[in-house]
Amino acid sequence: MEINGRTSVCGLIGHPVEHTLSPVIHNTLASLLGHDLVYVPFPVEPGRVADAIKGADALQVLGLNVTVPYKSAVLDLLAEIDTLAGNIGAVNTLVRTKSGYKGYNTDMEGLYRAMQIEGIKIEKERIILLGAGGAARAVAHLCALKGADTVYMLNRTLDKAEQVAEEVNGVAGRQVVCPMLLQEYTRIPDGQYLAVQGTSVGLAPHDDRVVISDPAFYEKIHTGFDLIYNPWETRFMQLVTAHGGRAYNGLKMLLYQGIIAYELWNDVQVKEQDAQIIYERLETQFRKS
Repeated sequence: MEINGRTSVCGLIGHPVEHTLSPVIHNTLASLLGHDLVYVPFPVEPGRVADAIKGADALQVLGLNVTVPYKSAVLDLLAEIDTLAGNIGAVNTLVRTKSGYKGYNTDMEGLYRAMQIEGIKIEKERIILLGAGGAARAVAHLCALKGADTVYMLNRTLDKAEQVAEEVNGVAGRQVVCPMLLQEYTRIPDGQYLAVQGTSVGLAPHDDRVVISDPAFYEKIHTGFDLIYNPWETRFMQLVTAHGGRAYNGLKMLLYQGIIAYELWNDVQVKEQDAQIIYERLETQFRKS
């Protein structure tokens, strides 16, 4: 593509950003859709995120993605925050407006769209959620927002799970999240569940690790979704499939959070055939890394 004075710029701020796959998503989309747009990673040193946001606005950067460690740090720097992002307390996408940047959390909408594509539903579903950290907390908000019946949140410490449950249930206006200690998984009522693995356990290079190894636990899971995509198949996923369930990794969540951000920046709707092209490129790029 030819880059000139009319080329729109989008990018990623974080620390580090060297190994991000986001340019594959956005630059491929720009090419497929014929948009005069380029996407680049911007490494931002600790303590400089306010300078980065101010500078991006001054330079008329169309949109930004935000990754660790700045997803919450940027909140006070924004002109407006989307409701879901405000509930979660973290943003990963900024859209430039006349008054400054508006923050969104497309991570969770990306997870939801990835689930929809795979035929996984949240509405009226009974869900087991492993973890109570930042990612699991966001998933709990998503499940409540999308009408889950019950979310059994299993965590190593009960206090953390109780804090998240109180917060999510308060926003939802109903008792949807049930906090439990990790070892209390045997108290979950019999039945079939959607399980979301929201911890970092099993992330490469610790591929053999899993939060719960008891086969009886996996007998209750009809579908397992691990937010991790490195390794390609986590131990959690292996145990789900070994006991007859379907299992998915987090690469399509990565894909769709990026697609939704691109849609927000450019006011477009990305077709599923284009999403599939990008997914195949992401998979190729991931397997090379």
